[in-house]
Amino acid sequence: MVLTGAIVNGIGILVGTLLGLFLTKIPERIKETVMSGIGLTVMLIGLSMAFASDRIIVILLSLLTGAIIGEWLRLEDKLNAFGKWIEEKIQKPNETSTIAQGFVTASLIFVIGAMAVIGALDSGLRNDHEILITKAMIDGFVALVLTTTLGIGVIFSIIPVVLYEGFIALFATQIEKLLPEPFLGYFIDDMTATGGLLILAIGLNLLNITKIRIANLLPSILTVGFILYLYHQFFPF
Repeated sequence: MVLTGAIVNGIGILVGTLLGLFLTKIPERIKETVMSGIGLTVMLIGLSMAFASDRIIVILLSLLTGAIIGEWLRLEDKLNAFGKWIEEKIQKPNETSTIAQGFVTASLIFVIGAMAVIGALDSGLRNDHEILITKAMIDGFVALVLTTTLGIGVIFSIIPVVLYEGFIALFATQIEKLLPEPFLGYFIDDMTATGGLLILAIGLNLLNITKIRIANLLPSILTVGFILYLYHQFFPF
């Protein structure tokens, strides 16, 4: 089934979150240090992805156009509002909650990245779910660690992850028809590099170094294809 990989990925996050809930009763000092470790690791992942492409102008223009679209649509506000809505539905009165933060942070980490896109493409084009199954194991571990510090909100990231990967998998055949195979390779490289910078920004936010509105940069993952096409017209591969 085309959606097998996306569903397994969701199950991996679910299992990781449930295991993490048993480890939440640990000292705040340890949680803070663990969160710093997560932030540094996320930054390393982002940096390693960011060097996937040397077409800097494509990455820059993708981020600029993506930022304009994201700010116009106010994606960050809408994502936070959805997280707050979930928070209001399940949190106890007068209780300080990190549900919205857990949902938003986990969703961004699990959705942005090459494995989500490439894995979903493999699921749709070749019915090969190996990449998404591997991602499920990684995401499960990350969900476990995030849950120890951010709580139950991490579990709700399953919704955007399954929808995002499922959408790509279902429309993978159309993507292949629209993009010739050589161009698709360059597209994945540039999208990986763009996504890497967004993941780097997540790490910076986790360490409280910056307050970048990452969700408002998400459209750059899509605009990179259009920018790359224009680039190809002037500088053929």
